[in-house]
Order: sequence, then C-alpha cells, then structure tokens
Amino acid sequence: MSTTYDRLVEILTRLHDTPADRFSPDATLGALDVDSLTTVEIGIRIERDLGVTVGDDELGPGLTLGHIARLVDSRRAAA
Repeated sequence: MSTTYDRLVEILTRLHDTPADRFSPDATLGALDVDSLTTVEIGIRIERDLGVTVGDDELGPGLTLGHIARLVDSRRAAA
C-alpha cells in the first residue's frame, strides 16, 4: 500500500486500542470497532498530519482503510 496508508495506520494505532494484526487495507472502520468519537478524531488527525480535510461524515463504518488512504491521496493530488 501507499505511504498514506502507513501514516493512516500510525494515526489509528495512536488513537484506537486495536492489535496491529487487525489492520489491513481491507479492514473497515466498523470491523475495527471505531466509535463516532474516534472517527471525529481520525478526521482531525488526517487534516493535521496529512494536510487534507476528510469530514467525519465521510468516514463511515463501511469504509476500508485502503479507501481512506486513496481518498486522502486523491485530495492531495487535487490540491
């Protein structure tokens, strides 16, 4: 996967008490048991650490980590 994916995993590791072996590009936020408060914080960290805005309303439980990484990459490319 991309460097963005790796940075996203770092963000999730800091925010969410999930074993590293559960992270994969195909893992959804729902499968990782990410709650709504953590979802908001993920959006904030993506903006702060990766420089793009992804609203927490865009980070639904069915979204995979790979999809989020591609979304961030596409927004960076458009900037």
